[in-house]
Amino acid sequence: MKNIFFVIFCFTYSIISIAQVNGKITSTLDEALPGVNIFIEDTYIGTTTNNDGLYTLDITKKGNYTIVFQYLGFKTVKKNIDIDRFPFTLDMQLQEEEISLGEVLLNSTENPANAIIRAAIAKRKENLQRQNTFTANFYSRGMIKLLNAPEKILGQEVGDLEGNLDSTRQGIVYLSETVSKLEYLHPKPLKETIVASKVSGNNNGFSFNSASDTNFNFYKNTFELGEQVVSPIADNAFSFYDYKLIGGFYDEEGHLINKIEISPKRENDKTFSGIIYIVENDWSIYGVDLVISGKRTGITPVETFKLKQTYSYSKKDDIWAKISQTFDFNFSFFGFKGEGKYTVVFSDYNFSPQFEAKNFTREVLSFEENANKKDSLYWDNKRPIPLTSEEATDYVKKDSIEVLRNSKPYLDSLDQKSNTFKFGDIIGGYTYKNSFKKWSVGFSSPLEKLNFNTVQGWNSSLDFNYTKRLDDYNRYFSVNSSVNYGEADDRLRATGSVLFKFNNIKKPVLSFSGGIKTEQFNDSDPISKLENTVSSLFFEDNYMKLYDKTFAQVFYSQEVVNGLNLYGNLAYERRKALVNNSDYVTVNEDDDIYTSNNPLNETAFQIPSFDTHHLLKFTLTARINFAQNYLSYPDGKYNINSGNYPTLYLAMENGFNGNEDIYNYNEFKALLRHKVTIGAKGEFQYNLKAGLFNNADNIAFIDYKHFNGNQTHVTTDGNYINSFKNLPYYSLSTNANYAEAHLEHNFKGYILNKIPLLSKLNFNLVAGAKLAASEDFKPYNEFSLGLDNIGFGKYRFLRVDYVRSYQSGFLNDAVMFGISF
Repeated sequence: MKNIFFVIFCFTYSIISIAQVNGKITSTLDEALPGVNIFIEDTYIGTTTNNDGLYTLDITKKGNYTIVFQYLGFKTVKKNIDIDRFPFTLDMQLQEEEISLGEVLLNSTENPANAIIRAAIAKRKENLQRQNTFTANFYSRGMIKLLNAPEKILGQEVGDLEGNLDSTRQGIVYLSETVSKLEYLHPKPLKETIVASKVSGNNNGFSFNSASDTNFNFYKNTFELGEQVVSPIADNAFSFYDYKLIGGFYDEEGHLINKIEISPKRENDKTFSGIIYIVENDWSIYGVDLVISGKRTGITPVETFKLKQTYSYSKKDDIWAKISQTFDFNFSFFGFKGEGKYTVVFSDYNFSPQFEAKNFTREVLSFEENANKKDSLYWDNKRPIPLTSEEATDYVKKDSIEVLRNSKPYLDSLDQKSNTFKFGDIIGGYTYKNSFKKWSVGFSSPLEKLNFNTVQGWNSSLDFNYTKRLDDYNRYFSVNSSVNYGEADDRLRATGSVLFKFNNIKKPVLSFSGGIKTEQFNDSDPISKLENTVSSLFFEDNYMKLYDKTFAQVFYSQEVVNGLNLYGNLAYERRKALVNNSDYVTVNEDDDIYTSNNPLNETAFQIPSFDTHHLLKFTLTARINFAQNYLSYPDGKYNINSGNYPTLYLAMENGFNGNEDIYNYNEFKALLRHKVTIGAKGEFQYNLKAGLFNNADNIAFIDYKHFNGNQTHVTTDGNYINSFKNLPYYSLSTNANYAEAHLEHNFKGYILNKIPLLSKLNFNLVAGAKLAASEDFKPYNEFSLGLDNIGFGKYRFLRVDYVRSYQSGFLNDAVMFGISF
């Protein structure tokens, strides 16, 4: 213990001694001030104080400098210093700003705050365009700390989270830093090159603190923070905010700064409350000090987000640029309570860089070589915000025991504890791990897999799996098998598969599988085993229709070029019809009976629905993500789908070499889907499908196009744009050319939040329309209106829809209950 404190002392001392200019910023009450901006006048070379009020400023040459100390709510101070030695200590005490309404000309005909905001809105686009091109240096530090953690969740031990928690159930669970170079050329995405990355307790770790994740730009009408949050100076801001002028003050350059209090008009709108500072005449942002609840953002585990930004003016560029930002939050969920803080510093802006558009590719983030191998000397020189004592202690503690934590004895001790068989494993399954050798083996619980259908009766599966990680770059090998037994048909069926993932760049995957299993006629599995079990036992509605499939197949997938993935599958299939073998029911309705297992004839009991046959099937699918950006981490490529363009799937399916020619066919399919955020008005998404059959007049019903229906009036998968809400499962199945469309708009509170009383419920209105069309039948339509985000407190995952269906006139209506994610 003494050695640890000695290391901490030396570590802290090294920060102070190496720093060129350092000091502490306090208030007149001698309180440390966190988030104070310190920079060289007329430059973007600066830093920010940490939670203890300490700072370090990167000045490498001796000479005369004017240092500016800027903090929202306090008087800006300029200090002229003559540096003749290093390190140079400069402490500063700041006084609270004297806010005066007398500085502002009041107009009796209009709220003066409204006039200021109106001018800022009129100048919004121009101020946004001023920063259409730039380069900058970027520093980010993120910390997440648990203040309380439960001992158990649902009977399962939480543990100490790999040593992150102390005896009081508190501790830092994440601490990392990033130093980056930024390049931006509108309308290209922001390009970030990470020069250095550090994660506490992981010398091979790469921080995920990227500039794009913290790019909260108030000059845009909305920006993403869970949901799309409306800026206080958005074009339609007066529909969402009320404004009050607190007063004004002059900065050191003589700019009049207006301090305006903002407050939401309605309780649940996606809006902030707090203070925004606007520069008179320039109508630029001087700073923001704002708060928004997690409830407003849709991130319900979070209690509040606090966002503070400070801007600095450059005479040379005539731009007020963001130089620092702090983003704090606290959360509480399932007994966990904690807080987080992300601090970022922008420096060395260049608003007239000389680069061309071709320098910008779809790679929006990359790492320099050995970015995670920088030593402490590097960080002591480059870190613009000193570590707090708590952060320094966490680095020393976790880095000192990292070798131990990766050692075989330590990992074996963890495995010994986790590998102990517990009572809960009877229900949830069991996994045995060897962390040092990076393999695991496990099996599921038959109780977890228990379900009922009228073909097999009560049945369950016992699944086995083995996984071997070959390195730390997501290259792995897995073997899986499943054995299923049905008591009614007294049949044991088994399947197995072997899968190998070659790398995490293009993500090539090769798998072999085979065996015997029951499968739904619609291989999209429109009704889950749980839904069918409840529907059958309690309502005598056995919607799941099954056949017996013996198969062997090989599958391969890979990203060919950025945005283009190919999936190939070759399979042998032997299909055999099945019939009902059980009439067991929990709740028996006198006037109701089970239907047959024939999806085309519900009264064809004990009559096979098709002749046994076999064929080979080859499927080739291309997925195209248009304008796909990506992050290049050393351990893999991470794709980011563009919000501006849809995803397109093109597929060819060929059935051939059947035991009779009638089973051979060709099908060509296309799918287009997209999710579009429409600012504060919500989210629109669509899913369009179409297909062409060739030589398919007498193919097996299994190979028809089956539209995903729903007759249970319940959905548990959370997917509302891939299935119909009120369509019998096989009523529109076709072997002719077809098309379908699913459209849905979630208003995300845009409408209901404006209605008194209803706004307090925080529900979201959802409207949808669906279409199925084919040469075989007249178009089928559904229209729905629903309520989303139903629940209580932080637990809001329920949804209710009212649905009306039409086909050459009104057909039916229904109410659907479901889960929404």
